[in-house]
Amino acid sequence: LGPLGLLALIGVVVIAAIFGVALVRNSQSQPQSGAAPDFAITTFDGQPVSLSGLRGNVVVLNFWASWCGPCRDEANALEAVWRDYQDDGVVVLGVAFADLDPDSVAFMNEFGITYPNGPDTGTIISKELYHITGVPETFIIDQQGQVRQFIYSVVNERDLRTTVESLLAEGESAS
Repeated sequence: LGPLGLLALIGVVVIAAIFGVALVRNSQSQPQSGAAPDFAITTFDGQPVSLSGLRGNVVVLNFWASWCGPCRDEANALEAVWRDYQDDGVVVLGVAFADLDPDSVAFMNEFGITYPNGPDTGTIISKELYHITGVPETFIIDQQGQVRQFIYSVVNERDLRTTVESLLAEGESAS
């Protein structure tokens, strides 16, 4: 191989590697079962929260953004479930995706959201751990930290309550 041939070979290898990485990333999908990827986030009010620190609770992990129309449609349902079940071992945790902090806080104020929420700085949680493709997306995680349901759309309050109550009942029967 001459210098031009070697350069062409290197170019082909580099291009193949780039396409390979892109294919792997595109083939990764949201976790729909198994252990929920752990992460830590600092809420908008400065409180550190880690998913592993919530073990023992049912966690409703919701990815949202203030600019997301469907997120507006589910905001009241998530808040209602939080208010009704927070004392029963249920945590609703919001992760703001690709949003500006002031816009996220304004959204939370508009809907009276009181459950913990934090920004996904750099979209590490949403893109690299949970592989979300848009918002809203919600993961329901059981008391042992296992993903039990993935919702790729607006949450329905009735269905969310049914799932939460079922997981709470499972937890009671296991103890």
